Amino acid sequence: MSLTVFFTAIVSAMLINNVILMQFLGICPFLGVSKKSKSAIGMSGAVLFVMVIASFVTYTLYDLVLYEYNIPYISTIAFILVIASLVQFVEMVMKRYSQSLYKSLGIYLPLITTNCAILGVSEANITAIWGESVPYLDGVFQAVSTSIGTGLGFGLVIFAFSSIREKLEANNVPKAWKGVPVSLVVAGIMSLAFFGLTGII
Repeated sequence: MSLTVFFTAIVSAMLINNVILMQFLGICPFLGVSKKSKSAIGMSGAVLFVMVIASFVTYTLYDLVLYEYNIPYISTIAFILVIASLVQFVEMVMKRYSQSLYKSLGIYLPLITTNCAILGVSEANITAIWGESVPYLDGVFQAVSTSIGTGLGFGLVIFAFSSIREKLEANNVPKAWKGVPVSLVVAGIMSLAFFGLTGII
């Protein structure tokens, strides 16, 4: 698979089919961890790592085990177990080497396990790539490319959103609009901006 396909998959997943603003997946950490830029960056890094590794492992698991033994119907359960294991690994590493980031992410770090964006990408890779009957290596390459783009898109949006929220906190926002209401309006405007990129690729 060529580098053109690699970069096209990344740009498409990052901007045009953004997992948060266009597919509305991963809204919980998007709204919950975006109050501070530092927390947003930490969450983005954790989600990107888990998403890329999970896409590789789940695609391999489906190709070599679930499909091979004619049990593809348990793919969702198997994928959730893979994602949960990876999140536990990330949580242990973060607790050991970055206590401040671990505390700032708080309850939202275990919530990566149930982050529908990660499970959605894993399932979408199987649906999109497996249906084309592509060779295993090409399929893994495409799955990983898509997950890298999706993770970067997640990070881009959550960081931009956190920066806007920090600015809003420092400004004189009407009392009725403070907090969640103005955040949802900003998210809607961002979604419209990303919608304008539809059809570029």
